[in-house]
Amino acid sequence: MPAITAKLSFFSATFVLIVVTALAFVSYHPRREPVILTAPSDSFDGDRAFADLKSLVAFGPRPPGSQALDRTRQWITHQLQNAGVEIERDPFVAATPLGPIPMVNLVARIPGTGSSIVIVAGHYDTKRMASTFVGANDGGSSAAFLLELARVLVKNKHALTYWLVFFDGEEALKQWSATDGLYGSRHFVGKFASEGTLTQVRAVIVVDMIADAHLNIHRDVHSTPWLNDLVFTQARHLGYGRYFLYGGRQIEDDHMPFLERGLPAMDIIDLDYGPLNLHWHTRFDTVDRCSPTSLKIVGQVIQTTLQVLEADRITSTGNPQTIK
Repeated sequence: MPAITAKLSFFSATFVLIVVTALAFVSYHPRREPVILTAPSDSFDGDRAFADLKSLVAFGPRPPGSQALDRTRQWITHQLQNAGVEIERDPFVAATPLGPIPMVNLVARIPGTGSSIVIVAGHYDTKRMASTFVGANDGGSSAAFLLELARVLVKNKHALTYWLVFFDGEEALKQWSATDGLYGSRHFVGKFASEGTLTQVRAVIVVDMIADAHLNIHRDVHSTPWLNDLVFTQARHLGYGRYFLYGGRQIEDDHMPFLERGLPAMDIIDLDYGPLNLHWHTRFDTVDRCSPTSLKIVGQVIQTTLQVLEADRITSTGNPQTIK
């Protein structure tokens, strides 16, 4: 899970927490299914993605360097191979406050007829915590989403080449900082920048915490404006404007290393997870607080966004000439 750079003060947040926590938990129902209004053909299957989310959670806590994450990685690889998707391992050793930790990004490639690349990415690790943290939404939803998107994209021919990237080490090991967190995306960007491949990347879309049954996705103010506009416009056209909200938030997530290299990138994230965000990084981040319908909504929005990017000629700066 990323850092929120605009926060309440500690004492204000503590006061609010004490006053309303009891009432919030009494009144808050863990599952509110959003309503699907429209669906593109050959659509993203939210139920299948939700089944993947359950399978991921079954591995238990999945922090970087753990046996559980290694088993998770093998399972993800097997699912992609079964779908006929090319998969590459990107291993590296991260320098962390806990010492060197081996990590592995997974890159699923779906080749197109052109050289331009669009990256859709998310993390598949969970935060290392003293309590049991299975990360159904935070880590599980993004990995499940990428698996289902790969199944959808591999069925058809494309002008654009797609890289679906499963980042290891998104979570901080001790305290979120410029050097503790985003290990996988920072390594990935550095590696492909040195190889010259990033010049082919036209857009980067990062997803995180997108299965919340109470789906509320706010615009991230760090994200590239035209890409934000494109995604939120597609959400509105599909009838999902109530879930894609225009109030801005400042989020530090796996899109940041791309932005720092001057690439168009955005983060799609729901940081209203439970009352006062109390399900974030707690034992309450469980399957029963997630929804297949939320996964389907985000999946359909991303599908239509990619269709627009396919239809529009993308300039060397990444900006489509038209935004429908």
